Amino acid sequence: MTFELPDLEYDYSDLEPHLDSTTMEIHHSKHHAGYTRNLNAAIEGGELSNLTIEEILSLCAENPAVRNNGGGYWNHCFFWESMCAPEDSTPPGGKLIEAIKRDFGSFENFQAEFKKAALTRFGSGWAWLCSDSGTLSICSTANQDNPLMNKVGCGKMPILGVDVWEHAYYKKFGPGRGDYIDAWWNVVNWAKVEDRFNSSIQ
Repeated sequence: MTFELPDLEYDYSDLEPHLDSTTMEIHHSKHHAGYTRNLNAAIEGGELSNLTIEEILSLCAENPAVRNNGGGYWNHCFFWESMCAPEDSTPPGGKLIEAIKRDFGSFENFQAEFKKAALTRFGSGWAWLCSDSGTLSICSTANQDNPLMNKVGCGKMPILGVDVWEHAYYKKFGPGRGDYIDAWWNVVNWAKVEDRFNSSIQ
């Protein structure tokens, strides 16, 4: 199986003014493209070459090249799908908002806990909202690790994730990771997150 860099469902400039087009273009066409290319090279001709990316992630913990590039590939595919133009970002609803209020007390409490996980991730990594058959929790992972990976993940189903590598925000926000997180909330595709949550409880 050869993995391909996915097209985005929006233009690089569509997340303005919250996320800048230059960062989006570099992030997608350079960083994500590099992970895609290196993942294909790492699995070529091996026992992982016919597996899905999710199957690869469940086996990759002890293979640094596959772990780093497979994680980078999947994480970014997930990240792009988690965002939309700000005018299309509507508040979470349905069973998702009910679960958020149940498990965090309020949507504002959830945002505060999620932001804390993103801010306290030392160095590069990700913060995640995960579902365990409908029960929500927040975790973070280093580098390009994610909750799906054997031995390094939390074993739960991610439904939202934010990239806190410096290349995701430094051009616009400098060292202001918190400012980046505050801006990013404006482009979260809650409809997609809700679909993922609903799938996790079926």
